[in-house]
Amino acid sequence: MPVEITWWGHATCTVEDSGVRVLTDPLFARRLAHLRRRQGALPPPDAAVADVVLVSHLHADHLHLPSLARLAPGTRLVVPHGAVAAVPGLRRLGLPLTEVRPGDLVEAGELRIRAVSARHDGRRLPFGPHRAPALGFVIEGQARTYFAGDTGLFDSMAEEVGPVDVALLPVGGWGPFLGPGHLDAGRAAEALARLDARAAVPVHYGTYWPIGLDGVRPHEFHAPGDDFVRHAARLAPGVTVHRPAHGESVRPGATR
Repeated sequence: MPVEITWWGHATCTVEDSGVRVLTDPLFARRLAHLRRRQGALPPPDAAVADVVLVSHLHADHLHLPSLARLAPGTRLVVPHGAVAAVPGLRRLGLPLTEVRPGDLVEAGELRIRAVSARHDGRRLPFGPHRAPALGFVIEGQARTYFAGDTGLFDSMAEEVGPVDVALLPVGGWGPFLGPGHLDAGRAAEALARLDARAAVPVHYGTYWPIGLDGVRPHEFHAPGDDFVRHAARLAPGVTVHRPAHGESVRPGATR
């Protein structure tokens, strides 16, 4: 199979294609501010092994400096344009950094990684102006894999992303309510219906939850993965959905 995807929880995935390991939005913490990891063991040390790491936006559950500090020296880090000015701690990591805007291309071994737009507030909250865009990425090797990051639906999504073999789509969040600039399970299935994809993997759900809110809308924590499978079967019946458990790997699809 041309691509293997391991879901470590939240938006953290390893995409292996053409002998290159790509890691997305690494978050290896048991606790982050008011959030705690409620499901899935902490990723093992080899989860931090990657040739290139993609950071979709500056929110602390996607750009997590202590998790990035676990990367081996020389690991290439791709971040939104303006990230270094907004998060000075990135420089102190000592890793090779590349800042990108939508449309920019990065090469890693035999892979071409293309940054695409996302509809999400990309600021380093709760402080700072809007200095860096939120991004998605299309990883092009033997397969084409779309990592959406955190995003809402937008009109040019299908046009910007183009045909892909696998879509890694956020289907939930870390709290009982999703604000604007997010996909829930139903909207993620609608996004899948717009994309020319062969397979999909739901991410960004069922991992972190606010401390003390275990009893508040708990279905919003547990249900998004199954809900996405159900909605996708209705809205995008030709797409194969893989729903890995935390730490599980899947090998979806074949090349176009």
